[in-house]
Amino acid sequence: MSHSFLLEIGLEEMPAKGLQSVMNELEKRIGNHFTENSLSFETIQAFSTPRRLAVYVTGLDEGQADRTESVKGPAKRIAVDDEGNWTKAAIGFTKGQKASLEESVFKEVKGEDYLFVSKHIPGKSAVEVVKELTPKLSSLPFAVSMKWGNHPYRYIRPVHWLVALLDDTVVDLSLFDVTALNESRGHRFLGDAVTLSHADDYQTALEKEWVIADRARRQDLIKEQITDLCENNSWKNPLDNQSLLEEVTDLVEYPTAFYGSFDEAFLSVPESVLETAMADHQRYFPVRRDNDTAEFLPYFIAVRNGNDQAIEQVRKGNEKVLSARLADAAFFYDEDKKVSIDAFVEKLKYVSFHEKIGSLFDKQVRLTNIAQLIAPYFEQAELNADAIERAGMMAKFDLVTQTVNEFTSLQGEIAGIFARERNESDQIADALAEQYLPKSMEGPLPQTALGAVLSLSDKLDSLLSFFAVDMIPSGSNDPFALRRQAMGIVRIIEAFNLNLSIGRLIDAINEQTESIEQKAAIAQKKEVVIQFIKDRVDQYLSLEAGLDKDHDVRKAVLTSSQDDLNTVIETAKVLAEEKSASRFKAVVESLTRVSNLAAKADSETVLSSQLFETESEKTLYEAVLKMEALLENGLTVKEKWSVLADLHPLIDDFFESNMVMADNDAIRLNRLALLNRIDSVTSDFAQFNELVIK
Repeated sequence: MSHSFLLEIGLEEMPAKGLQSVMNELEKRIGNHFTENSLSFETIQAFSTPRRLAVYVTGLDEGQADRTESVKGPAKRIAVDDEGNWTKAAIGFTKGQKASLEESVFKEVKGEDYLFVSKHIPGKSAVEVVKELTPKLSSLPFAVSMKWGNHPYRYIRPVHWLVALLDDTVVDLSLFDVTALNESRGHRFLGDAVTLSHADDYQTALEKEWVIADRARRQDLIKEQITDLCENNSWKNPLDNQSLLEEVTDLVEYPTAFYGSFDEAFLSVPESVLETAMADHQRYFPVRRDNDTAEFLPYFIAVRNGNDQAIEQVRKGNEKVLSARLADAAFFYDEDKKVSIDAFVEKLKYVSFHEKIGSLFDKQVRLTNIAQLIAPYFEQAELNADAIERAGMMAKFDLVTQTVNEFTSLQGEIAGIFARERNESDQIADALAEQYLPKSMEGPLPQTALGAVLSLSDKLDSLLSFFAVDMIPSGSNDPFALRRQAMGIVRIIEAFNLNLSIGRLIDAINEQTESIEQKAAIAQKKEVVIQFIKDRVDQYLSLEAGLDKDHDVRKAVLTSSQDDLNTVIETAKVLAEEKSASRFKAVVESLTRVSNLAAKADSETVLSSQLFETESEKTLYEAVLKMEALLENGLTVKEKWSVLADLHPLIDDFFESNMVMADNDAIRLNRLALLNRIDSVTSDFAQFNELVIK
């Protein structure tokens, strides 16, 4: 006979952010708990609303099967004395296993006999297995947690009720002093307490009390309602804002979509400000006309947590709240329009970027200087020194505007809007708008060269500045989002195909640093910064380049002496592709052997062709000279691999014909120097001894 099992944790309203991932984690933990305890089940489904997390399991086994387990004891030489009598070790072992010596046997393990007893272990019932769930529930990973009352434990929100039903039976389970019952709760304002007679009744019973527990179904209802509103009013459907849809889904237990309006006069405010005021601050969907113009309209769509009762009052209340918010936005925008960009820039001198690093104006100066160093790598005519200087020296002005102070997520974007309104060129306005991109690990990148230059310069300056004052991320602590900024550097370099050495760029940046202390600190942290960025390259290769399983390839390229990130990424892709080639194994074996022996070379030894004794030495040396000449001609990574791979038969012939570690010191050191000459080239490509070959 199989069972249905229901678990529900009832809490105070939880924040929408991260709720879906916690719901999925709860489902995973309960499923794993049953699997680890040898209880099979047919289906498992997770539910969540702002006030509950739940899991429903069907077809759950009645209990574990009984099993027999063979337990290993002491070796025979310890279990039996010289006269053939049982020792205390043997007696104690069998007693501890609740077995008799008569039931024990000797079995050979790796050439030696050991004492074994067979234990009959009765299987646990499903109820007993469920009772062991508490540790899995109390340790759910929330982004933030809190204490309440005098309790010592922490959780996302206070737990108010707990349901644990195996069919129609309440399981004796507790969580934070809350004992499980068969009683849930409906909608906070519309519903009442819910007594569940069976685990299978969960969704139906809650819906009668105005709660739709199934998150996917709740989201589908929101989509249907918003789509109907848009079709009835000839509006463009705003559901492409997936993040807002996800958040709204986790803010309501019973959704009812409606629309409201606002004064057309507010349409004079930039659309991005209006959208932010609606979506980010109020969780409303902005409305546009459904035609080619996609004209912004004075309406919004909201989702109520409840039914359509008194919906007109709800509409008026939301319109009043939004009008106040838009009035503030219009005021701040109008006040900012009265101020020139130069006046805003002057204010930056009196605003701290960080107390240990300097003002926002200081950051602009550093950013501009770095931008002049980076621009030549783009090889684009429009990146002239004047455009870079102008864009760099006004990059942060919008941070002291009232508009950005109110709508912080619009930094950069507001700079672009204000610059365009004040007759700056489109090139500069676009660059200012793109300077913070990407804003997340996977967010959109700058599309213009100048925007990419500003973004790279800003991020590099932040990394070097914070590392120089020992404010380096550790563990999960990264208050200045330096990991995200480093990933942005990697992604921009790859997207714009920039071949630049991070090490040489840091040296160039440091050379123009005026502060002696700052110069020394950056020089000291240079390798740490490079490794920090390379760690993000590893992440990029794993998550975005599809090399998550090629651990050896990633390590081989990241431990090379190469710090041109674009080349490192391309090299990883080429090696991963070449892995399936027939000659890959032989090439890697040859170059690995070279690398291992090159470590024994004396760096003071000067390679001399006069000391070659065999034809294979001369042939390999001539091939090395040819290889070095080819590599100076700007070959692609694929071509470099071919050049290196072509060496392998000559290397094999060299090892076959010569004793590298010859008794003659001069001959030995010269041969090691030859191998070191090869290794100096190959180690710039990859550390071949890190590659796993079969």
